[in-house]
Amino acid sequence: MIDFRKEHEIYVNNIKKFNRSILFTRILILICFFALWEISGNLKWIDPFLTSTPSRMWRSFLKIYNEGTLFLHIGITCFETVLGFLLGTILGTLVAILLWWSDFLSKVLDPYLVVLNALPKVALAPIIIFWVGNGMKAIIMVALLISVVVTIISVLNGFKEVDVDKIKLLKTFGATKMQILFNLIIPACIPTLISALKINVGLSWVGVIMGEFLVAKEGLGFLIIFGGQISQLDMVMMSIIILSVIAYIMYEIVAFVEKKLIKA
Repeated sequence: MIDFRKEHEIYVNNIKKFNRSILFTRILILICFFALWEISGNLKWIDPFLTSTPSRMWRSFLKIYNEGTLFLHIGITCFETVLGFLLGTILGTLVAILLWWSDFLSKVLDPYLVVLNALPKVALAPIIIFWVGNGMKAIIMVALLISVVVTIISVLNGFKEVDVDKIKLLKTFGATKMQILFNLIIPACIPTLISALKINVGLSWVGVIMGEFLVAKEGLGFLIIFGGQISQLDMVMMSIIILSVIAYIMYEIVAFVEKKLIKA
């Protein structure tokens, strides 16, 4: 007789081993990459002035840390990114709900959304600076502008892909449009909403860094531009590595939320 409990335990252990092997391989690849980078720079296989090396970036990190400004730059960029991310997601979702609610409005605005989506938002950054001023407002506005249109389009498409027969069934039972929205449309589109969140993580970082390139006097984007201007590429590469780590952490937070919602 098959012991299903034991079989399940073996299956779970195999899954855990597989996940541990994936994590180990990822870490190993990262270690090998940085080791090869350091060796290549020390042996002059690559020009360390142009590409930096992990040790040079670490010294740059310690220098800025000792100056007491490192966490200020990181904090400002993270605040701008999180705020732009939340505003873009919330506003985009609300507009998508409004367009789903009104077929007339959706058809009227559809070509404008297509144009806005195709338009390079960075080209609007100088105009935004004149509109809202030179500072954090402009940076957050650029991040919002980049993420909100993509959110509207992706969430609205998710709403429209919900099974029409299910909507008709609820209408047959006398459900209002509000009840259909909250009891069918939104629950069915949870994967779409999570996908929009994941996309917005990257788009928000792009918007904030581009905004900081143009107007910031603080933040990681400012460090990248400033480092390039004074030919301190160690500072540039260090800032990029920090950006990569924080962006990954932010993405993992969204993935964690996704797992919790799926389990629920």
